[in-house]
Amino acid sequence: MGHVDSGKTTLLDAIQSTNVQAREAGGITQGIGASKVISKSGFEITFIDTPGHSAFEAMRSRGAEVADIAILVVAADDGVKPQTKEAIEHIKKADVPCIVAITKIDLASANTESVRGQLEKEGVFLEGRGGDVPVVEVSAKDKKGLIELLEMIELVAQVKEVESDAESKFEAVVVETGKDKRGSLVTVVVRNGKLAVGETVKAGNQTCKVKALFDYQQKSVREVLPGQAALILGFGHLPAVGSPLAKSDVSEKSDRPEEKKETRSISKKGEVLVLIKASNAGALEAVIQNLPEKVQAIAGSVGEITDSDVFLAKASGADIYAFEVKPALQIRTLAKTESVKIYSFTIIYELFDQLSQIIESKKVKVLGKAEIINIFPFNDKKIAGSRMLEGEIDKNSKLSIYRGEEKIGEAKKILSLKKLREDVEKVSGGEEFGILFVPQLDFKKGDVILSVAG
Repeated sequence: MGHVDSGKTTLLDAIQSTNVQAREAGGITQGIGASKVISKSGFEITFIDTPGHSAFEAMRSRGAEVADIAILVVAADDGVKPQTKEAIEHIKKADVPCIVAITKIDLASANTESVRGQLEKEGVFLEGRGGDVPVVEVSAKDKKGLIELLEMIELVAQVKEVESDAESKFEAVVVETGKDKRGSLVTVVVRNGKLAVGETVKAGNQTCKVKALFDYQQKSVREVLPGQAALILGFGHLPAVGSPLAKSDVSEKSDRPEEKKETRSISKKGEVLVLIKASNAGALEAVIQNLPEKVQAIAGSVGEITDSDVFLAKASGADIYAFEVKPALQIRTLAKTESVKIYSFTIIYELFDQLSQIIESKKVKVLGKAEIINIFPFNDKKIAGSRMLEGEIDKNSKLSIYRGEEKIGEAKKILSLKKLREDVEKVSGGEEFGILFVPQLDFKKGDVILSVAG
């Protein structure tokens, strides 16, 4: 666990001599990855790699809760960052043993003593400085400290008596869910007992017969032992992430879906409406929980974009935002026909950046602001006696009338603009004036006139 770009996945790559990090979109982990390493002594270690981006807090929390030992990764050049502090809180809450791995010690800007001091300020007291939390300095690039880290994990496991039993009662936890061409996939970590193909399991209200199991390398396996992670194929509906998984005597599938389809609803004006699709439940949760305040998600679900998603987006006036999901050709064609925009992203902060840009583009640039302080009849029309509060209004201004937060309407043309009964071309700060515009609108005393750009 640790801050984005702290070197978590690169460290695992070095330990496993793999290249997972290079395959990550933008070089960051955006799901809970699981992998297994066997030390020189034959000790098996299953690593769960949690994302570092701030949007994935809930996923880090689950990672800490399911783990026997937490590895807090801190980059020697960056030190303690916001997500580092957040990870520390999750580790403390889960009450699991912790090892600190200080990464990137090969960099010229590395300062391991500074990192130690920063950790102490966050209540992480290290060995050698009066505390009992082990610390290992590592460099994925130079392969330094990797053996020492594995040895430390093994030592802590022995000291803390971390044990499991393949013959004991089955116990596992759902850490992620998703869908691909094979169907609904549920990622679990087995804590005790073992799981085999053909057995029936239950998570929350969802029951399934295990059709297939895949290990961390996506290889098909017949059974999963304690301490191992696996993908289960066979659920009809996705269970809630974080659900305990148990064996069941019931072979029928539940028809009650736990996957959340609907998302938060916001009652503010001027919202950007979106429909969210994501590759897995953790990613969906991360996107929805971190949407900008002026964005309303009308719906959100896991899996491929469907015809129904396009039609729902059209009916709602929403755009579709897909995270780690690519729309099929027929869906892109349908969306174009129905004038529905689909945005696809593989990096989560790019999705948020796009939304921020859209929100910014929708902001009204106010050139002048006046308050209506009186109303004067004129033939069959009304003149708004007003006082300028800021900026200016001229005879060519585009006007919008507001009553509190509510927009009453827009004036298409100013027929008359007078100050002290004299026609003027514009009025500015503090001046009182009379204005006649069309359409008349149902304005009242206290309403605000805005002169807006565009």
